[in-house]
Amino acid sequence: MPVREHLKGAPEVIRTAVVTVSTSKFEKAAAGENPKDTSGDLATEMLEEAGHEVSYRVLVPDNMDVIAGTVGWLVERVDAVITTGGTGITPTDVTIEALSKVADKEVEGFGEIFRMRSIEEIGEHAVLSRAAMFVIKETPVFCLPGSPNAVKTGMEIILEILGHAVVHAAGRA
Repeated sequence: MPVREHLKGAPEVIRTAVVTVSTSKFEKAAAGENPKDTSGDLATEMLEEAGHEVSYRVLVPDNMDVIAGTVGWLVERVDAVITTGGTGITPTDVTIEALSKVADKEVEGFGEIFRMRSIEEIGEHAVLSRAAMFVIKETPVFCLPGSPNAVKTGMEIILEILGHAVVHAAGRA
């Protein structure tokens, strides 16, 4: 079946959530400060410019239980979730580990395409990115690095495939 046939079942406006994973930003917010979330802002802006709804914006620390619990709650309420941050290789980067424990499926191709596009911008350092996509409770969950350039690259890919991913993840294809 051609892609455009699958897209007939996709909602025109996709309800999304944007989750920023950052202990430093979370601690600043907890202390009453207003931390700048450039990557979360960019993901939100790109989704809204494409005509989608950002129903939730959430800031969480780099904590496996909090990440998994937050995303688990959100997938019951939106069509897709985008996370930024926590995808690197430092000891505190645990977004991928947290979500892989609760995911029904991992979609390896997303990370592969992300790294292919990233290599054009940052060269071989793209290998250090663990951008990923999961399906959790019939909802696509995209995990992007926290840098604004990486979010822009990832969102370009997501916006291209979002409707198709929503339809397939929900089993409506």
